[in-house]
Amino acid sequence: MNNEVITYDEFTGDPFKNWVSQDETKGASTILKWAYDSYGDGVTYACSFGAEGMVLIDLISKVKKDAQIVFLDTDLHFQETYELIEEVKAKYPELRIHIKKPELTLEEQAEEHGSALWKRQPDQCCFIRKIKPLEDALSGVPAWISGLRREQSPSRSKTDYVNRDERFKSIKVCPLIHWTWDDVWDYIRTNDLPYNELHDNGYPSIGCIPCTSRVSDSGDSREGRWAGFNKTECGLHTNG
Repeated sequence: MNNEVITYDEFTGDPFKNWVSQDETKGASTILKWAYDSYGDGVTYACSFGAEGMVLIDLISKVKKDAQIVFLDTDLHFQETYELIEEVKAKYPELRIHIKKPELTLEEQAEEHGSALWKRQPDQCCFIRKIKPLEDALSGVPAWISGLRREQSPSRSKTDYVNRDERFKSIKVCPLIHWTWDDVWDYIRTNDLPYNELHDNGYPSIGCIPCTSRVSDSGDSREGRWAGFNKTECGLHTNG
């Protein structure tokens, strides 16, 4: 690929599929270089600081040391997550990590919608505390990066390297689509990366405290999210 900006409409099929066999990172490093060559500072990585996030932060830092990263701080994250963010800041001091909070504090949300909204209407809670803040963060941003992997769940199994994102009116770049959970951890251990210690205690996917629980060995890493609801996505990765 050259360094010209290529829009989604110019892609036919999966133009990057041959990179999987040629790139030891299964195409991740190559697609990241393409993204930053094409969009430069217009690329934002929306990071939740999970295991995949640590891999992408390290890979991104090798392509663009001062890359922009946004973390959606719902005010409901585990203390371990906040501590990890500080570790990352120390390890990668040139990265521009922006902490994005919702317009409503938890107290204001409770006043408007009742206490513990996540127990009654988790979709609305996710919209207020995650989707709307990311809409604001990505306003005018031509491309953003996500750590989605096809193996994670049936709803993510068709994800491509480059995706049209109708919700955020942007191009969503997903460098890790062909990575397995074992690939993620092999990279973390080989490169001695920091990670959220909750991963060692049965939490493959870590989000807000009230909506995250330990999982069984089912193979679906999203199982531990929103227990008791027919819900495995916060809405960031669904269009419309």
